[in-house]
Amino acid sequence: MSPAQLQGSVLVLILYDVCEEIRLEELRRILGLQPAGREPSFKHPAPEYVRFESPPVEEAMEKVTLATGEELEGRLKYYDYGVLSVEFELAFEGSWEKLVALSSRYVAGLEIERHAGRLARQRLKRVTPALVKPYENWLNEDYYIFHVKEIEGQPTAPELIKVYGDQIAQIVRGENALLSEGELREILQSSMSYAPTDLVVVGWNAAFVYDTLAGAATTIQLLEYANSQLLEFRHYDEVLTRELKGVYLSLEKGTGFLARWRLARDSARLHTLLLDVTELTERADNAIKFLSDMFSARLYRLAAGKVGVPDYKNLVQQKLSTAENLYKFMVEQFHQGRAFVLELLIVIILIIDLIFLFRGKG
Repeated sequence: MSPAQLQGSVLVLILYDVCEEIRLEELRRILGLQPAGREPSFKHPAPEYVRFESPPVEEAMEKVTLATGEELEGRLKYYDYGVLSVEFELAFEGSWEKLVALSSRYVAGLEIERHAGRLARQRLKRVTPALVKPYENWLNEDYYIFHVKEIEGQPTAPELIKVYGDQIAQIVRGENALLSEGELREILQSSMSYAPTDLVVVGWNAAFVYDTLAGAATTIQLLEYANSQLLEFRHYDEVLTRELKGVYLSLEKGTGFLARWRLARDSARLHTLLLDVTELTERADNAIKFLSDMFSARLYRLAAGKVGVPDYKNLVQQKLSTAENLYKFMVEQFHQGRAFVLELLIVIILIIDLIFLFRGKG
């Protein structure tokens, strides 16, 4: 029997945290784009039941040609919370072995990332006025989606897992070699199906999606959103780590009389950061809404859990809690110092009054 043939595409998502905020209306004006709501340039339409509070702005890019001669279609997506997504798509047709080899080459390779970084910096130079507080150094995340829309024989999801589970696991891990039974079980546990003929298997840096173009749209969107959230929480974690380090160094200098006045300045800066980070994390966390679609909500939780969003979110929340406790401590130290100064002034005034009183009697 000849091996089953597949049809689909490989999507490469490379996301950058480029600034604190992107003014999308200003961005549309600079790019000469229509208001939000027009059809995206890619094949995957945005599903009606998964909506962004502020939909990202999409911009088509020229094709990129790799050293192998492969041509990738591309587009950019700008999110209002400061994330830029560079997306490439390669049409695919062939056997499972060919897709496994393609996965291994793409996931391990750096050529696409180099193209993405170059294009991202070129495009952002044109839209600088729309960026709020641009970052000099960018954090980035890359993710690979192997979307198979047709398989010869049209197997169901259980049949696909049973017959081709080994290959699916290799694709999700980007491995050419066969994986152990334990690793195979761990990978395939992170799978979901809505209908008998669709399947998504989510890994930490790649996913396998078996669905129609329309059906895969939600999955692709949620995988991208989960990675953009991961990027944001990584950024907030680094910001809080730097700020807390500075606060600890300040506290190590002591909390003496003069030092307490310095703590007032440090506490004010820390409180401003607390408010900023809390506002930004809430905006990123609530950027997408699920409208009566529990499957999409469950799928998002699966994707977010695999890429590490809850872990970084917990780290940020813990550091916010630590920062809040430090802020309260620093404010308390300042108030104690101010109270001491006021009490000292009262004592000095009383002493001066007594001196004049006794001099008058003398």
